[in-house]
Amino acid sequence: MRITETADLWYNNAVFYCIDVETYLDSTGSGGGDLHGITQRIDYLAEIGVTCLWLMPFYPSPRRDNGYDIADMYGVDRRYGDHGDFVELIRVAHDRGLRVIVDLVINHTSDQHPWFKASRRSTDNPYRDYYVWRADDPGDTSDQAMFPDEEDGIWTFDEQTEQWYLHHFLHTQPDLNTANPQVREEITKLMGFWLQLGVDGFRVDAVPFAINQRTLVGMDEHEFEEPHDYLRSLRRFLQRRASGQGSAIMLGEVNLPHEEQVAFFGGERGDQLTMQFDFFTNQRLFLSLARQESAPLAEALRSRPTGLRVESQYANFLRNHDELTLDLLEDDEQEEVLDAFAPEEEMRFAGRGLRRRLPGMFNGDPRRLKMAYSLLFTLPGTPVMFYGEEIGMGENLDVPGREAVRTPMQWTSEKNAGFSTAKPSQLSRAVTEGPFGPEHVNAAQARRDPNSMLHHITRLAQRYRESPELGWGDTTIIDTELPQVLVHTTTWEDRSMVLLHNLASEPAIVPFTLEGMEPGTQLVDLLSEESCELDADRSTRMPMDGYGYRWLRVAAQGDHRLL
Repeated sequence: MRITETADLWYNNAVFYCIDVETYLDSTGSGGGDLHGITQRIDYLAEIGVTCLWLMPFYPSPRRDNGYDIADMYGVDRRYGDHGDFVELIRVAHDRGLRVIVDLVINHTSDQHPWFKASRRSTDNPYRDYYVWRADDPGDTSDQAMFPDEEDGIWTFDEQTEQWYLHHFLHTQPDLNTANPQVREEITKLMGFWLQLGVDGFRVDAVPFAINQRTLVGMDEHEFEEPHDYLRSLRRFLQRRASGQGSAIMLGEVNLPHEEQVAFFGGERGDQLTMQFDFFTNQRLFLSLARQESAPLAEALRSRPTGLRVESQYANFLRNHDELTLDLLEDDEQEEVLDAFAPEEEMRFAGRGLRRRLPGMFNGDPRRLKMAYSLLFTLPGTPVMFYGEEIGMGENLDVPGREAVRTPMQWTSEKNAGFSTAKPSQLSRAVTEGPFGPEHVNAAQARRDPNSMLHHITRLAQRYRESPELGWGDTTIIDTELPQVLVHTTTWEDRSMVLLHNLASEPAIVPFTLEGMEPGTQLVDLLSEESCELDADRSTRMPMDGYGYRWLRVAAQGDHRLL
């Protein structure tokens, strides 16, 4: 593949970094983060190897759901700045070689959005059909509630018009009627607006809900001929509108098994979502970590669909901005993970997910933590990190729900973790305390410690960027007699790597065979001074520490990269 083609598909070998604007850096002393604060940290992000920022919602919002309840999709919440601050952030990021994507919420709005306020005035006003209403009682829908601790169903009765409206999430987040052509036109206008301001694409929220035909058929005059045609139309618009500024993307939140995700890529045509988060592999990964056995993760990687276009890419993550959901695991598997990493009820979200960060789950073991991030960067696909992961931030279980992992970024050991000069009582979120608090974990200290998580992540990102086969290659799981060790190869064109990860605390000597390679082939470790070669049987034995990891590049003739 030529360099120009790989450049257009930049996301296949990128490093994504998710930022909650409210908790990243307060540049004004207001107590909450802002866009200018992020701009001040662009050089820090570039230094650690980030190539694409994902900004969580900064739009005007009552913030009942961390900003995903949007009251104005075209606006900038004045707490975070204004459009001038946003454009300056884009300009500085692009100047440093970073791309920027923003959240696109097409499933719902806030109940404070002007569209919904208008829709409630009467049953025949022009905005009524922007949402999904029904006149008959929907009955018990408690089993469909996404937030069972807060909602007892997905329909809420509106006394003003005496009908029910649909909301898959909170009742303050009414679902948009995406079967309505007017709503679709509004969404494309919205995309065009932010693309014109320079964004490089969108992280698309709750995609399956936005095209869930089951809640619309038989209830509305508008019906999709084919629900996925909506995603195709958004992709076509994105490609048409962004054609002059490189390849813009849609990164979709699709929490489904692999076989169902294929349709959201557009199958062999690849004409829908550009990228999707791989929730299935993430959940199997945590099952492997809990068992300290590679089999569940290996099974997930083997189940990745084949035949997808090169334009379709998976996004891998260890931690995201929500709870770590486990709903794609069997009930007994969910309990295994919860027992291992969330043994106390306060560590769980709605009894079904984890509201913790990795350092707490791993009891602060730096070996296990570094191994997990090595695994993240070597899984086939593109790594996505949540802010603070690069320094080993922990959670704050004293705050409710998902907010436990959305605490202020810990920049220094000073007051408020260097996040804000405001009084502690004025902070929008409480700073984490305890063993992972800022006096123990902060970016300033990590920059000066060559053995810190920050330097580890920086090195992994650098090696990842130097190894396009990790983001582009085809993956093969290599059988080994050790159940605790995952060995896989990734090959792209004439380049190959062998990746080894020991999920257990005990050291091991790992035998493996690489069919198809010549005896005497050199395997050079990119993270150490060691190397080995294949014997006459194309085999070798690799010693590994407890929670050890190896990145072995096949030293092929004609490869001019530095080893």
